[in-house]
Amino acid sequence: NQLKSINMKSAICLTLVASAAAFAPEASNARVSTAVNAEARREVFGKIVAAGAAFLPAAANAAVGESPRFSVFGLIGDGTSYSEGGAYGSDQTKPTYSPYSVYEKAGKDSLYNKEGGGAMGDGYVARKKAILAETKNRLNNNFAYVEKKQWFNVKDELTRYMYETRGAVRGLAVSNTQKEMADDFFKAIETVYGKATTHDGAACANANAAAIKALDAFIATL
Repeated sequence: NQLKSINMKSAICLTLVASAAAFAPEASNARVSTAVNAEARREVFGKIVAAGAAFLPAAANAAVGESPRFSVFGLIGDGTSYSEGGAYGSDQTKPTYSPYSVYEKAGKDSLYNKEGGGAMGDGYVARKKAILAETKNRLNNNFAYVEKKQWFNVKDELTRYMYETRGAVRGLAVSNTQKEMADDFFKAIETVYGKATTHDGAACANANAAAIKALDAFIATL
């Protein structure tokens, strides 16, 4: 029995040694594979860095033996050098609207101009008048909405399109009289909105009529 016990212990030891030997090459291979992969990654990364470095002189806008060039908003320093990625007008054939703009100053030949020439050209006035004509149509719709107690529609008419109305009226109001008339119109439509919020039908309809009257009076001055 003692002999059997010794033989069994020997067999177990041999089995453990064989198992450890079987795993040893795998661990070695894993270390080799990891080292190879790390070396490959370093090589690829090195190539990327080298390729990026080739572009640095151009991006820095500098040359060998030359002092660093700089520009502060294109106004101070070397105006031919770019600052913060912007040309600040140095690449434009005409003066820009501002140092921060890529567009030239508004004028006769600019991309945007008030058609017809001058600050109040014919084309400019015609576009604004068309907005006022459509505004009157929207206001006339409100009478039916008030009768049906569709307060949300009344308020929608005063907001969804008539956002353009404010710009058109302000743009066409030149004289002090016209500006005062514009204020009267704006106060009237604000009253319409307020009365629609409180569901006061009679007051809302009266304010709407007053708004149309104020708009007509303003248009008559143009």
